[in-house]
Amino acid sequence: MNKAIILTNGLLTTNDAKTAHGLIRGTERYEIVGVIDPPTAGRDAGDVLDGKARNIPIFDSLLSALVQLKQVDYLIVGVATVGGILPENMLNIIKEAIQQQISIVNGLHEYLTEKPELVALAAQHQVQLIDVRKPKSRQDLHFWTGEIYDVTAPIIAVIGMDCALGKRTTARMVRQMCVGQGINAQMIYTGQTGWLQGGKYGFIFDSTLNDFVSGEVEHAIVSCWKETHADLILVEGQSSLRNPSGPCGLEFLISGNAKHVILVHAPKRKYFDNEPHWGRIPSVESEVEIIEKFGAKVIALALNTEDCSAQEALDYQKHYEQQLQIPVLIPLEEGVEKLMPTLKELTRLSVAR
Repeated sequence: MNKAIILTNGLLTTNDAKTAHGLIRGTERYEIVGVIDPPTAGRDAGDVLDGKARNIPIFDSLLSALVQLKQVDYLIVGVATVGGILPENMLNIIKEAIQQQISIVNGLHEYLTEKPELVALAAQHQVQLIDVRKPKSRQDLHFWTGEIYDVTAPIIAVIGMDCALGKRTTARMVRQMCVGQGINAQMIYTGQTGWLQGGKYGFIFDSTLNDFVSGEVEHAIVSCWKETHADLILVEGQSSLRNPSGPCGLEFLISGNAKHVILVHAPKRKYFDNEPHWGRIPSVESEVEIIEKFGAKVIALALNTEDCSAQEALDYQKHYEQQLQIPVLIPLEEGVEKLMPTLKELTRLSVAR
């Protein structure tokens, strides 16, 4: 794989760096060899992220990274800011990388290929500017056809109560567990980080023209099912059902015909995106009720334990298991194995049909 370094430049420990967090946890598209983040320089990126060393050093500058690293093919902008705006303090580092003949991968809505100075610089040094979130051309988009109803494999949407909770990470962990147990589980990515992590089937939801979102959801699932003969298909969620800044999720239940849901929740997060004026995050019970009214079943709750002590996390787990009578996962601390009996039963029933 091509070797890549991630640029966070001071944001690594924030939710804005969820792209970096995903890549640090794993990617099949790049070999991550370092991170540029001055406040945490000198440490291991995995240790900073979740206390698990991954042999990914953090540097205070691109220059110091290049002194130590033998090869860097790509610089990946590792943040997903509100509105997808490129932080100003990253532009000079991007220019430095281009001058060092390093290609740039950008997952923001602010496209590097629309900056004439960068385009000229990239051409001069013969490197690529890759804007992952750039919309597909009209001829590459798909309209909904109804072919989704032919899919016989269980479709599981991983939906969050809010943004930046770990939907993609939970989906990846479930898929990896299934593969380890001999179940052919596939994952549909719906954001730029999923593509960066090596996803083969999917699309970038928030850069897709609204008329074609339902068709792109369907096309990704149907193509995956036909080509991989998947036993089950996981669909990465985006935003949440009721976050007013970007309500999303019903498309997966309706157009994607996902009849099963893993719901992700942070028990100590009170407000959408931690912004009080955006409104309080509603109860898990009310979210389950909405999902069920659309014909799907919540088969598990996954907890994001931000701001929780270890005991608090266990207490929340016990509380929700008693209340909802479904498996409650704490993915980063305990893994997702508790869900395996449910998934085995789903695949058994789909085969029986």
